[in-house]
Amino acid sequence: MIERRPFDALGGADHGWLNTHHHFSFANYFDPNRVHWGVLRVWNDDTIQPGTGFPLHPHADMEIITYVREGAITHRDNLGNEGRTEAGDVQVMSAGTGIVHSEYNREAGITKIFQIWVMPNQRGQQPSWGARPFPKHDRAGRFVVLASGLAGDDETLRLRADARVLGATLDPAQRLAYRFADGERYGYLVPATGRLTVNGVTLDAGDGAAIHGEDSIHIEAVEPSDFILVDAAADQSVTRWNAL
Repeated sequence: MIERRPFDALGGADHGWLNTHHHFSFANYFDPNRVHWGVLRVWNDDTIQPGTGFPLHPHADMEIITYVREGAITHRDNLGNEGRTEAGDVQVMSAGTGIVHSEYNREAGITKIFQIWVMPNQRGQQPSWGARPFPKHDRAGRFVVLASGLAGDDETLRLRADARVLGATLDPAQRLAYRFADGERYGYLVPATGRLTVNGVTLDAGDGAAIHGEDSIHIEAVEPSDFILVDAAADQSVTRWNAL
């Protein structure tokens, strides 16, 4: 099963400094059919104006992945971590027992990010933050694991969750296949740019593809495309988790 979720039909709001679209229930947007997808809890598509951002605020017990699509985001937290993550690169914050952080666009132009939240395997772990560059030429025509909690994914940012986040770029007519990890898996794929098909389902930039019951997927680019895929485990305890 692959369900296309058009960008124009997503929840969200335009706050002036922030234009945000929610693939899943978040903040003031609630859809009982889109609360989570396996252990994938949040996928926000954010455009942040120059000189603005998210002031200090807390999180706990969530794995938060930020993929920067354009511009850069500057992170600071109460653990003493500080860093600037540029377009094409990724940061991961394991909120654990609790972390307070800010995220600002200190650039001259807009910053666009995907912010992805995954529910951790265990609560109450030590909080942490890390970032890593992922040059687009390294993932041209192939998947690169950006962050993962799966065994064997060693050269990547670590997640404390049964999930894997991958990125790839394709030129028109290029094809790529992906086989999901063992067990019941939930896939979610979003093109940051371009247009592509997933097992014949066409996606434009910003659309989501909710994938379940598929052992593998076959992706073909219609236009030059940069896209992110999450391979997530099923979750049997989602009712224990809060929305934020």
